[in-house]
Amino acid sequence: MYPTRCSQAILDRAINVKGRKAELLWCYIDVEAVPFNRGFYTVDAKFFYKIIADAFCGVGRPQEVTGLATFDKRTVLFGSDGAAKIFSSHYVPNANDIQSLEKTNLPIAVVEVVDPVLLATKLVERHCCSPDSDLTEVPEMVCTCFDDDIVLSNEEKKLYVTLGQFSIIKLERSIQLLMPAYDVCFPEKECAGSSLDPCSLFEKFKFPINEFFPPETFEGTEGERDRPSCTSR
Repeated sequence: MYPTRCSQAILDRAINVKGRKAELLWCYIDVEAVPFNRGFYTVDAKFFYKIIADAFCGVGRPQEVTGLATFDKRTVLFGSDGAAKIFSSHYVPNANDIQSLEKTNLPIAVVEVVDPVLLATKLVERHCCSPDSDLTEVPEMVCTCFDDDIVLSNEEKKLYVTLGQFSIIKLERSIQLLMPAYDVCFPEKECAGSSLDPCSLFEKFKFPINEFFPPETFEGTEGERDRPSCTSR
């Protein structure tokens, strides 16, 4: 984790750190074609997280520390290929339409991700053979999420965090689909209403005997088949 300048001063005096929360800030995506594999692309996603933890410097109350964590993930996906030039416009009534920039039907990477789960934290001392930071620059939009400058160089103590991340990485592109079309069916005959008057129509209804005298069993049930029949004279 790359802490803020104020948090680094707290970590240098801390004896233990407990993770509290991890928040996903931004994801940088880069798509490149795979050489000698037509239609395949590499999708490089770099995740930026804001880490909030509690640092214990003694017997007093823990102090809050914040910092930046990153994670890189690479996937290889099939997205086919295409080189068609696409021009489009936005309709404007009674005026010239707005012309969109030229684009192609090459695949576009989409990353769906949720906030991670902060699994573990580890506070370690700086060693003389510790490698330099692999992060040399932080995007401006990520820096605005912190109240202080982020320390990228190796300091006295460093905090390592373990995150659990769920994500879906996919390639999307515009394609042409052929859909069958059918003619609209118009009615050929007119649906004429009943010519009978309401009373004549009601006389054709059967009297609902079962509604007034519910049967003991229904038709087709086992109880009715087993019931002996009787006749009265």
